[in-house]
Amino acid sequence: MKVVVVGCGGMGRIHAIHYASMPEVELVGVCDIVVHLAERLADETNCRAFASYEEMMSAVKPDLVSIALPTYLHKEYTVKTAALGAHVVCEKPMALTLEDAAEMIRSCEQAGVRLFVGHVVRFFPEYADIKRKVEAGELGKLGVAHAKRSGSHPAKVKEWFGNFEQSGGVILDLMVHDIDFMRWALGEVKSVYALNRRDQEMDYALATLVFEQGAVANLEAFWGYPGPFHTKAEIAGSDGIVRNSSLEAQSLQMVRTSEGQDGPAAVEVPGSPGYHDPYYYELRHFVRCIRENRESIVTPNDAYKAVEIALAAIESAKTGAAVHL
Repeated sequence: MKVVVVGCGGMGRIHAIHYASMPEVELVGVCDIVVHLAERLADETNCRAFASYEEMMSAVKPDLVSIALPTYLHKEYTVKTAALGAHVVCEKPMALTLEDAAEMIRSCEQAGVRLFVGHVVRFFPEYADIKRKVEAGELGKLGVAHAKRSGSHPAKVKEWFGNFEQSGGVILDLMVHDIDFMRWALGEVKSVYALNRRDQEMDYALATLVFEQGAVANLEAFWGYPGPFHTKAEIAGSDGIVRNSSLEAQSLQMVRTSEGQDGPAAVEVPGSPGYHDPYYYELRHFVRCIRENRESIVTPNDAYKAVEIALAAIESAKTGAAVHL
């Protein structure tokens, strides 16, 4: 299976390096309009560099395309890729609007190709363990959940993150991880109430999700945190509590921020003492879903619902009223 990566920034680099180490696929190209980024990544992963998406698609005719572009470009390049008959891995969030998300799904279905969206939290072992304990009924009747995700403001490295119309801000870009996880663990969301404070230095949001089965989740996301990137998650029920903190869960702790000729990375990735990180397992899972024609842990509808809930939180923060789904 021939694979290419579009976008050679922080996430594109992660995709390319993992594909290059994966025996199931052959990384045949990387593309970025900033040519030196593509060339550097191509040298690192032993593939071809391109400055033009169209040229790359014509030259190598890939089976699978990873789209690691800014959010506002996701729909355009997903639709283009589907029209060329290639499967799509698109980074989260899926899109900025539900209309765009629906068009992405429809385009891939009509072209007969698969669409995968990178909600990588589902592939972190500690989050998967929380999900399994909930499914097994070990917590009893589910009551309250909490999640937190904080880090530096990525707009300091990539300006588009600071443009709300291009990124959707901290709710759509960062909190969407925990929105997806909590929906995965607790089921469908009934209503959303949120607060959001944004300025040039920070973007902070707090959202309360009420689930159809009765549980309540409080989610917190913060761009502008002065310390290291970190995450926390907790679900409590009548019979117990399960919790995780990236700062406490491992005896060996490591947080990586790649810093090269272009300065620090726009996206901080939690490190792992293990040989492979969750992004490797995520991408390998997507590849095997194509090979074996099976459904993914993350469906296009899951990604669509995450956008729907995030947009409801943004609407609630604007109006000051709860949004019912």
